[in-house]
Amino acid sequence: MRVLVTGATGYIGGRLVPRLLEAGHDVRVLVRNPRKLQDVPWSDRVEVSEGDLQDADAVAAAVDGIEAVYYLAHAMGADGDFEQAERDAAQTMARVAAEAGVQRFVYLGGLHPDGDLSKHLRSRKEVGEILLGSGVPTVALQAGVVIGSGSTSFEMIRHLTDVLPWMPAPRWVRNRIQPIAVRDVLYYLVQALTVPADVNRTFDIGGPDVLRYGQMINGYAVEAKLPQRPISVLPVLTPRLAAHWFNVVTPIPRKLATPIIESLQFECVQGEHDIDDVIPAPEGGLTSYRRAVRLALAKMRSGEVETSWRNATLSSGSADPLPSDPEWAGHTVYVDDRKRHSSAPPEAVWSVVESIGGENGWYSFPLAWVARGWLDKIAGGVGLNRGRRDPKRLEQGDALDWWRVERLVRGRYLRLRAEFKSPGRAWLEMTVTPSDDGGSDYHQRAIYFPQGLAGRLYWYGILPFHGVIFPGMVERITARAEREAHRTDSTQRNATYQDDQAQPAHEEAR
Repeated sequence: MRVLVTGATGYIGGRLVPRLLEAGHDVRVLVRNPRKLQDVPWSDRVEVSEGDLQDADAVAAAVDGIEAVYYLAHAMGADGDFEQAERDAAQTMARVAAEAGVQRFVYLGGLHPDGDLSKHLRSRKEVGEILLGSGVPTVALQAGVVIGSGSTSFEMIRHLTDVLPWMPAPRWVRNRIQPIAVRDVLYYLVQALTVPADVNRTFDIGGPDVLRYGQMINGYAVEAKLPQRPISVLPVLTPRLAAHWFNVVTPIPRKLATPIIESLQFECVQGEHDIDDVIPAPEGGLTSYRRAVRLALAKMRSGEVETSWRNATLSSGSADPLPSDPEWAGHTVYVDDRKRHSSAPPEAVWSVVESIGGENGWYSFPLAWVARGWLDKIAGGVGLNRGRRDPKRLEQGDALDWWRVERLVRGRYLRLRAEFKSPGRAWLEMTVTPSDDGGSDYHQRAIYFPQGLAGRLYWYGILPFHGVIFPGMVERITARAEREAHRTDSTQRNATYQDDQAQPAHEEAR
């Protein structure tokens, strides 16, 4: 079939697209920023349509000639009223797709009970209802908590269990939840295209285990070979306080954690198993919770995490063009601009640049970075411990601690956009160019676009730290590259010497 995938840069969408391709479907993706796909392995195998889901003209162009639409986009974690944003986008898609003759919607929502719901669950439910009422036959899958490498739910459990020897928890830790492995979610999504054409309804999907949240935490502990954690229920830990607590203990930002925690107040288990009547269970059966955790940990250890919660962009502000570009003429812009020549070749300097952040650090004044990260956490930001998806390789759109990879020209140019809390907008640019002597020139710019008086005071307040941090970064990045280049040269010389010594012995033996 010819299918359109929305949300292709997200956690589920980024994994679904290659599986649809493997199943033989022709895939088009609708994205706001096509550059986010430039490093995705399957990007050259799909048709890319640029636009926003609330733009009817862009949606019409995207669904033209399409038989089935996967609706996986959501605005959770975005600025403003995400419920209204999701409602508007779903209504636009429903109307335009019906007019274009689309034959099938496949939607992924969440398991939920009847009655009052959290904003997150209520919005997911409403989007499903909009699609079901569109006149386009819809398969609306309602999934339990998704467990997989890089999923928000898995990362919350992992960090809580890894960090805390004792677990203070809200009352909802006793609620029953039916988690489902991400591989099983993807299986149902792909197979939804085989459902009879007249089917228009919701289906609950979940794994084989119904657990309490505390059991999920200790199930993770067993698989991670950690002692099981004692859990104490604190009745005063409201969802808002719990979100602050999760924000401090885990790398999940408060804006993303809050709607998930609100949803965990409810028991979310399958109310029916009608999916079995239209889609057979995957070969070998559904994946147990413990096995899903085991698989996720194995993917993490091998560095094979396909997509991550870090893919979620929490800032709705576009950062293009940069404030220092001519389009921003007349606005106040602060720039810290530094250059340094290095005897190391460009590929050695770039290797250090691309591996920056995460466990590799930022090459200057670690205490200042940690302190700023904790301040950001306290303010409800992402903090510094979000880490990076891969220890050595970056892709456009990747999260990198409190930065986002906004532009990447591999081997030459990296631009990071800040996602920390501040009264303004910030970027960090790193450029590597070859020099005539065989070495390279490293150019680093920190750019800040202040918002009002508070933004100006903020810049001047942290200026003394910049005077230490940024010169140190330039010096240590180039020094690290030179050491690595020297080590590589020495290894190659030793290998050549050993080959030269071995050659006469070989001739003598002959």
